[in-house]
Amino acid sequence: MAKVQTVVTAKDTGERLTPKDAIVFSARVGSGSADVELKPEQEFQKMIGFGGAFTEAAAYTLSRLSSEKRAEVIHRYFHPVEGLGYSMGRVHIHSCDFALGNYTYVADHDTELTTFDISHDHKWVLPLIKDAMEVRGGAFTMLASPWSPPAWMKTNGEMNNGGSLKPEYAEVWARYYTKFIEAYGKEGVPIWAVSVQNEPAAVQVWDSCIYSAEEERNFVKNHLGPVMHQTGHSDVNIVIWDHNRDIMVERASAVLSDPEAAKYVWGTGIHWYGGEEFDKVEKVHDLFPDKHLLFTEGCQEGGVKLGEWFTGERYGRNMIGDLNAWTEGYLDWNLVLDETGGPNHVGNLCDAPIIADTTTDEVHYNSSYYYIGHFSKYIAPGAVRIGFTSEAEGILTTAFRNPDGSIAVVLMNESEEVHSVTLGLGEEIASCELAPHSIVTHLIS
Repeated sequence: MAKVQTVVTAKDTGERLTPKDAIVFSARVGSGSADVELKPEQEFQKMIGFGGAFTEAAAYTLSRLSSEKRAEVIHRYFHPVEGLGYSMGRVHIHSCDFALGNYTYVADHDTELTTFDISHDHKWVLPLIKDAMEVRGGAFTMLASPWSPPAWMKTNGEMNNGGSLKPEYAEVWARYYTKFIEAYGKEGVPIWAVSVQNEPAAVQVWDSCIYSAEEERNFVKNHLGPVMHQTGHSDVNIVIWDHNRDIMVERASAVLSDPEAAKYVWGTGIHWYGGEEFDKVEKVHDLFPDKHLLFTEGCQEGGVKLGEWFTGERYGRNMIGDLNAWTEGYLDWNLVLDETGGPNHVGNLCDAPIIADTTTDEVHYNSSYYYIGHFSKYIAPGAVRIGFTSEAEGILTTAFRNPDGSIAVVLMNESEEVHSVTLGLGEEIASCELAPHSIVTHLIS
């Protein structure tokens, strides 16, 4: 008989990743099927992991806490057993909106990049990454993303407010990525992948740069891909798009339909700000099944939402939707923000799973922190998504088999009602109850 660990997070209760009496599997009686039938013989994508972004805002916020509270947050995210077990990370290549201001790593008009220097990152960002690595017990699967080239490389002469890369600087900009990869590597922080550009279709008042689909394709094909190979970084993956789901099919197709560009591309990165169109995520997989899908950014916009429940449910809904559509890894945005939802150098304040009050030295864990944990703590790197059928109306479901053979099943109830659900596995069946606005993980071994 299957052994089960059951963990619950539920609104209007004290349950937050709380161990509960495990559901009990017993032999089926008769030929009836369960509400959710697990099909471990059906296999889909393999998981890389879960994580969040090491922004300057997050690192600076943590630097303003007491050393005890800073250590607590790092532990609660990165410890493989007592924390969320984060194994992935994202870092910005020089400044983004969640930095304290615009900055780059080179002097103006240094086309040779001889002045390239990441000392800015030694103040807050790198110390946070290294402390997190120590708690995790190893390096992260790290994505690095640029928000804008240096101002002098751009058509609008500034890092903010869009603009685009001047064609004459395409080769220099491509070499800039490799300089970053090398500099971080020397610090003991290996870069697993780079994305071409954060949100290439949005003119933002912060660090931003516009690429059309054809411009992104040509930059990868003619500059970034070849330069990465020439400089010995062909092992570092290239991620395209790194923006919303709404037009991802068109954007991915423009690059991946060109064999000369596609040969350099690992896969497509997605954000959640343009709507929950999971069918488009799956469509990109169906069109290009040899390429990969990675969720690279999502957060709750509009400042701090302390104690709200809908934020956690947004994470749960999006994670289940994307994972069931072949996504292989999930990267949250800022790991932590301060009591204002910043710092952000243009006032684009947001929420984060952990809010640190730098005036009182208090740390607040939002519902999103716990919802993420229902996936990241129980679906291990290397886990394979398995098949299931569901007749459980109103219940969102995903399921993975871990490398150790255990099966993690996540069930989520966004309704105001209690839902009773039966779970079938082979010749056995179990029943479980989902409280209103709850999420449950069953780890079956």
